Amino acid sequence: MSNSAAVRVRFAPSPTGYLHVGGARTALFDWLFARKNQGTFILRIEDTDVERSSEDMTRGILDAMTWLGLHWDEGPYYQSKRLDLYRDVAERLVNGGFAYHDEGAIRFRVPKGAVSYNDAVFGEISVESDTIENFVLLRSDKHPTYHLSVVVDDIDMRISHVIRGADHISNTPKQILLYRALGASLPVFAHLPLILGPDKTRLSKRHGATSVMAYQEQGIVPEAMRNFLALLGWAPGNDQEMFSDEELIQAFSLPGISKANAVFNPEKLAWFNAQYIATLPHDRLLEYLKPEYQKAGLWRDSFEKEERDWFRRLIDLYRPRAKVLQDFPRQSRILLTGEVEFDPAAVEKFLKDETVRGYLRTLSDRLAALPDFNHETTEAAVRGLANELGIKAGVLMNAARVALTGQSVAPGLFDVMVLLGREKTVARLRLV
Repeated sequence: MSNSAAVRVRFAPSPTGYLHVGGARTALFDWLFARKNQGTFILRIEDTDVERSSEDMTRGILDAMTWLGLHWDEGPYYQSKRLDLYRDVAERLVNGGFAYHDEGAIRFRVPKGAVSYNDAVFGEISVESDTIENFVLLRSDKHPTYHLSVVVDDIDMRISHVIRGADHISNTPKQILLYRALGASLPVFAHLPLILGPDKTRLSKRHGATSVMAYQEQGIVPEAMRNFLALLGWAPGNDQEMFSDEELIQAFSLPGISKANAVFNPEKLAWFNAQYIATLPHDRLLEYLKPEYQKAGLWRDSFEKEERDWFRRLIDLYRPRAKVLQDFPRQSRILLTGEVEFDPAAVEKFLKDETVRGYLRTLSDRLAALPDFNHETTEAAVRGLANELGIKAGVLMNAARVALTGQSVAPGLFDVMVLLGREKTVARLRLV
């Protein structure tokens, strides 16, 4: 559009369930399109289904969008507070001869002829009106149907582009007839392809979580979720996969949306998450990690104050190994508590021999006597002792790793020693 200020899009979920992956992807595409065109992103809650709508679900949708970072410019508007407007429009359509009363309800009178429109994703779509029945606008309980409320709101809110799931393609001809009857100009319609599970059937619970907040609970960071969702049914036209928000906004366009259904690949989401965990700025990552450390009972306020540098080093140590946020407290527990939980297989393999345990006690004396306790001096002490004893450095290092962490696989031994500090390192080596 030449007048980019006129771009107004809306995300309009029904609070009859939590925000699922498909809804989140729609919201993201609306948000990206608004930001790309300096437009307005509107949130509208379509809560006219009184029996199935709930405040809890509404709160869940707002929380999920906030977590995803999809901040709306207007709203949330609630359809349940706009019922008089829909009733007035329905009566106006009756008065104009476009609708009629039918057993307490109001029905739209479908005119003859084809209904055609150019979908920004699917191209030209045309439907013969004799395949459309005279549809209900206002039920006998005076509640509007979806077709009436959505068109009235989209006209009233001056929506320029209706970006929504392809499951709405069949609704569009009825809505176009309503636009015409109300003398309103049509928005641009852009329907998004469906999201399928890895087995190419429609994404459902059997494929794993479909609720967005379930991914937050699983330790996915919102940056990874946004990046992953953006590439479900849209492509930038090159091989780029990792996008900052700004890059996504600049690259996004409706022609980049595919007609083909998108496939939700959990392994790809896990890959994105590991990439973002490895590269997020420390303060942002800390925001996400603090609740996880609190849940694990390992949080100390000093991590944001006097132990800030130490905690940053601890986090950096585990970044390359972490796939989800919970990996940090789980793997770093050994550095934050007094007790060591020993893996029996690791003890059997590396600590069983009394001679090796004697070596570790000797090592503890050497480490206790070091003038400086840092990465270089601890490594020199270990390698120097192994040399004196005529054994491979690996024998000493593997045994020390198990003595300090309880595990045979852990981050670099000397990083662990430095983070534990001299006192704890020496004490744990003497305990074996």
